[in-house]
Amino acid sequence: MSSVLPEPHPDPFALSAEDAARVSGPAAGVHPERRTVTEQETVRANRADWDAYADEYQATHGPFLGDAGFLWSPEGVREDDHRFLGAVRGRTVLEIGSGAGQCSRWLTERGARAVGLDVSWRQLQHSRRIDEEHGTQVPVVCGSGAGLPFAARSFDVVFSAFGALQFVADAAALAADVARVLRPGGRFAFSITHPTRWMFHDDPGEDGLKVVQSYFDRTPYVEVDDADGSTRYVEHHRTLGDWVGVLVGAGFVLRALAEPTWPDDHDRTWGGWSRARGLLTPGTAIFVADLPG
Repeated sequence: MSSVLPEPHPDPFALSAEDAARVSGPAAGVHPERRTVTEQETVRANRADWDAYADEYQATHGPFLGDAGFLWSPEGVREDDHRFLGAVRGRTVLEIGSGAGQCSRWLTERGARAVGLDVSWRQLQHSRRIDEEHGTQVPVVCGSGAGLPFAARSFDVVFSAFGALQFVADAAALAADVARVLRPGGRFAFSITHPTRWMFHDDPGEDGLKVVQSYFDRTPYVEVDDADGSTRYVEHHRTLGDWVGVLVGAGFVLRALAEPTWPDDHDRTWGGWSRARGLLTPGTAIFVADLPG
């Protein structure tokens, strides 16, 4: 189930801009809209966005993530400490939104058979780069969580560690597809931007604490190119209750819903996540659900 990837660009991964530039509003040349967006349009826009952002993302956050580290959220929640996935040795695991494969590599080192799936070709090039540097091999597939390209009952565990599921238009279809590829008794765990953050600007400072829109407004956020009208970025919103309903509707039993607090000794700013915001309002939600077997 591995894909053959072209050689990564040889240039060093120097930062072209800070993450703060991405949270201060749409980039130059694009404007925001709120409208319904199809799954196809969502995938196309976000694939291009992540391909363009992958080098900067890995340069900025790679050392914090670790080449073989399992980080659930910008608050620093790690699988080593919480074991949301349970025992992984000998299990076949799918990671949705695997990026450079850090989590899947962590699982492989602990005896799991991990497979990474990511919509961004460039992110998967970084995954191969790290594999070559460390002498590891994480099989990867370039594809979206919207339509998993795997046979039924292929995995014991499916997870997504931050950032993938809010980029899928049809959450109910995603959950049903995860249930399809899981074996009976399997586990589905994922972390997302906490749904209450939808009410605020994505800003790590004081402006990020001002309510600017309704928590209950589920209209997708879209960025559109000023020049040609193309969709450049899409994000979808569901409430906590929506996610619980999606899981129950797909036959899952919810085992845990974690809302990490901001650690006393953690000062890292990651996009819209910061100490100033994290001490007052949750930034991440982590769901753990099982498929009865």
